[in-house]
Amino acid sequence: MIMPVLNEERYLRTSVEKILAQEYAGELEIVIALGPSHDRTDEIAAELVAENAGGSRSVATVPNPTGRTPAALNAAIAASRHPVVVRVDGHGMLSPGYIATAVRLLDETGAANVGGIMHAVGETDWERAVAAAMTSRIGVGNAAFHTGGEAGEADTVYLGVFRREVLEQQGGYNEEFIRAQDWELNYRIRSAGGLVWFSPELKVSYGPRPSVRSLATQYKNYGRWRHVVTRYHAGSINLRYLAPPVALCAVAAGIVAGAALTPWALVVPGGYLAAIVAGSLPAGKGLPAGARVRIPLALATMHMCWGWGFLTSPKKLARRVIASRREPVRAEA
Repeated sequence: MIMPVLNEERYLRTSVEKILAQEYAGELEIVIALGPSHDRTDEIAAELVAENAGGSRSVATVPNPTGRTPAALNAAIAASRHPVVVRVDGHGMLSPGYIATAVRLLDETGAANVGGIMHAVGETDWERAVAAAMTSRIGVGNAAFHTGGEAGEADTVYLGVFRREVLEQQGGYNEEFIRAQDWELNYRIRSAGGLVWFSPELKVSYGPRPSVRSLATQYKNYGRWRHVVTRYHAGSINLRYLAPPVALCAVAAGIVAGAALTPWALVVPGGYLAAIVAGSLPAGKGLPAGARVRIPLALATMHMCWGWGFLTSPKKLARRVIASRREPVRAEA
């Protein structure tokens, strides 16, 4: 198990305890890569190491002074020793049987990497609203790891359960990909002839960002790095990725034209608002009223900030990542 963490005092202990409680016959080692946190993350990690020293289920830590996720993942991979490597984030909660199911799927499919659903679950009304937006088609389109779907070959998967030999063969994660490092690694794996497999049997609960500001930052970075990906690999672009920047441009143009030229132009932003309100109704089914009324704000934050990040992504960022390109490595016959 490899776990990159940074300021995860809220979820870290529970996440690790979910791993230790897995019904799995083999040994489990959890390697936590510690970034420069400003909360009690390091203290909690030290407690977990002391509580789980020795035995068939252990916890260890390695430093990650850069705080970057791909660097943390590579450091944890290097410190781990088992033939199957399971990635878990500090705010991710594995569902019961996750590891055993993933190992079975690796054997059954021959895949290099298997992954499943990012199941967003909130505790506050705002987090519940974000969770509903993140698991709805109006929020994230047809992304199977958000909304579910049938098992099958995939371009990328959430987190991932890898064969160690594949990670070593590909040289691990590209550390220039501060975001989207999963996509880039899976791209190399697929290009080398490896299979990436999605299965709804695998589910990881995920705690959404706790504020509008943190959600906005998250989705701005998603959009920014998705544009890097499209410059890195032109064939990866599709309509789902273009929808947020198009929506942002249309809404902004409608507002400007409505104020400067004709009120009729406000039909565009008005139509967008009506669409997200209508889309929030099925997404919020069964939620408290406080969460339901926040879903349109969550949707608009996700769409507009993703679009802004995509449109303002600097070319120099893509040039740096392209310069660090690693060619896919095929296994020797």
